[in-house]
Amino acid sequence: MKMARLALGIESTAHTFGVGIIDFEGEVHSLVNDIFVPESGGLHPVQVKEQHLSNFSSIIEKALKEAKCSIKDIDLIAFSQSPGLGPVLKVGALVARMLSQLLNIPIVGVNHCIGHIEIGRLKCNIEDPLTLYVSGGNTIVSAFESNRYQIFGETLDLPIGNMIDSFARIVGLSHPGGPKIEKLALASDKYIPLPYVVKGMDLSFSGLFTAARRLVESKKYGKQYDLNDVANSLQETAFAMLTEVTERALAHTEKQEVLLTGGVAANKKLQEMIKYISEEHGARFEVVPLSYAGDNGAMIAWAGVLRYQAEGGHELSETKINSKERMDNIKIPWRK
Repeated sequence: MKMARLALGIESTAHTFGVGIIDFEGEVHSLVNDIFVPESGGLHPVQVKEQHLSNFSSIIEKALKEAKCSIKDIDLIAFSQSPGLGPVLKVGALVARMLSQLLNIPIVGVNHCIGHIEIGRLKCNIEDPLTLYVSGGNTIVSAFESNRYQIFGETLDLPIGNMIDSFARIVGLSHPGGPKIEKLALASDKYIPLPYVVKGMDLSFSGLFTAARRLVESKKYGKQYDLNDVANSLQETAFAMLTEVTERALAHTEKQEVLLTGGVAANKKLQEMIKYISEEHGARFEVVPLSYAGDNGAMIAWAGVLRYQAEGGHELSETKINSKERMDNIKIPWRK
């Protein structure tokens, strides 16, 4: 019996070096991640790059072992080509090119943001959603129109995940901060007014972050309110902004499905809010399964399969990284 054709995907846009193996029918055979956790401060690209370079070989080996296959069974290599941290993207591209040439198999560069949408479409079994993609590096409301994933709203400064992690860091919480802030927020029902900044269809989180930081630096902190209250207020304000923009995009596009994806999609409060507005508009709501919510190699592999099936592999000259490439610049040949 012939084994299904397999694609190996490499994710390396930021803190995660992820390897996923998926077959051309969409079944995931393995998913292995190595995540850089900073000792202090945010991500330092040089340190992340060093960790990825040190560990990529063992992560690939683990993924192959989990998939019960050999590197010689791989038929396609896909890698995250954009957007992300330049020095870190280069590691994934380098490894992908090396494997493609050694094995003499096709290579496909993938836009990370499109990978998040496509793994959501696959795993949630939905066809044409309005997508709210929220992570450490991105905050985007998008939908498929005119052969592209058009952007209907996005952050003008800090991505939502970055903002929450940055706040967690200044109050002494370890990385990743999102789940810890969510837990603190559950312990409070007090709301402290914070800047709510929606400009047209876009969002700005920098003022919200600064105001929340000032609350914990204020003399009133610990007397009139505590960290639980600030965490709750921060979440409520940020998520209400995201919900407003998503609802407006939903009304405009009239999509019948809504997908919540990206690392912050794991937040139960945000899920509740987006589910509510989806149901108000008669749209089916889906949230990407937790294991695929954060950055991972399976989403890169699957987006690679889709592009390969639609138009073949890339030439090596087409595999240069593009750390700032927008998803709405990329044609989507596999969708009608």
